[in-house]
Amino acid sequence: MDDILKAQPISEGIYCIHADIQTDDLFEGIWPIPDGVSLNTYIVKGEKIALIDLVREWTDAPKQLEDALNSIGLDFSSIDYLILNHLEPDHSGWLRQFREKNPHVVIFSTAKGIALVKSFFKIDTGLQAVKDEDTLDLGKGKVLRFYETPNVHWPETMVTWEPVSGCLFSCDAFGSFGALGDKVFDDEFTGEEHVYFEKECLRYYANIVSSFSSFVEKAIQKLAGLDIKCVAPSHGIVWRKNPYTIIERYQKYASYAKGPAEKEIAVIWGSMYGNTKAGLDALIRGIEAEGALYSIHQIPDENVSYALASAYKSSAIVLAMPTYEYAMFPPMAYVLDIFRRKHIYGKNVLRIGSWGWVGGARKEYETAIAALKWNNLEMFEWAGYPSADDFATLEEKGRKLAKLVKS
Repeated sequence: MDDILKAQPISEGIYCIHADIQTDDLFEGIWPIPDGVSLNTYIVKGEKIALIDLVREWTDAPKQLEDALNSIGLDFSSIDYLILNHLEPDHSGWLRQFREKNPHVVIFSTAKGIALVKSFFKIDTGLQAVKDEDTLDLGKGKVLRFYETPNVHWPETMVTWEPVSGCLFSCDAFGSFGALGDKVFDDEFTGEEHVYFEKECLRYYANIVSSFSSFVEKAIQKLAGLDIKCVAPSHGIVWRKNPYTIIERYQKYASYAKGPAEKEIAVIWGSMYGNTKAGLDALIRGIEAEGALYSIHQIPDENVSYALASAYKSSAIVLAMPTYEYAMFPPMAYVLDIFRRKHIYGKNVLRIGSWGWVGGARKEYETAIAALKWNNLEMFEWAGYPSADDFATLEEKGRKLAKLVKS
């Protein structure tokens, strides 16, 4: 049997089972996952057996789950309890089929989670709602304790805690994009691989969780008294050697929502015929002259997912776009809509762009950003191709923005 289909032991009687999803599908129908994503579930064995979180019918995830259970002598009918920390379909979509294979399984979730089991899957029996600090005794010293963590990132979410092993089963909290392959635990990955997963962790957070950063902070505070020895999320690395690395990383990401963020500039741009790009090049020369760090994202050539991650962590944003039919360049208008939905607040922002026959992007832009609580620097627009004076002005604006970021 292939190693990636085997259950990986965390501690006595506790196993990680992961399915690697490699697909051209977009995560949540929006976000690209070119390197895949893992769906992690967990077995806790006492006298009774609990499965924590599930999968959806996505590539061959149910088959991977079945094979991993078989590797430790279990099958679907062996499970006594199914713990659903979160009801988003990537963690629950296969529930109806699972219940058909195991009619006796009792499903545990928060009261709001149980309501979703009923409405999503039309299951009305064998359900158990739990609340803060309720427990489930599996026997042989294995007791699961539940903590409600609402809005991380759906209203029904909770985490499950096993105190003997110190394992926190956190579902979407502390997760990341990226398939795991034949390794699961943090101490198995190289430094280079950790750099990759840290980038994908930020992108995952910015794309999936950033709107709920205040609830992330509340959840971390709520769990602060637990002696956490392993963080076991439903996507990404299982942290058994340095569990507080991922907790501190999420704490840092949550802090970006209210500042201060990193001393970097996210440059996000779209250009129809090169006139806006020519002006942006001058602005970047000014940024580089001052030695400021920046990232750059061309829209729509690059998916907004990556621009969102950079914008979320950066203290400043440059938005370069032309006027298009008396309004904003449509792909950049979409970027701003995503920023509004994901609460990209409190940034220093400079908008630049060219126009042809007539302007008009400014009005739509100002309406689009009204709720974003930005410190808007004086925007700069020009007609057609930039003049020598325009180039000089743009380079100076780049310098000023860089100095502001570095201060």
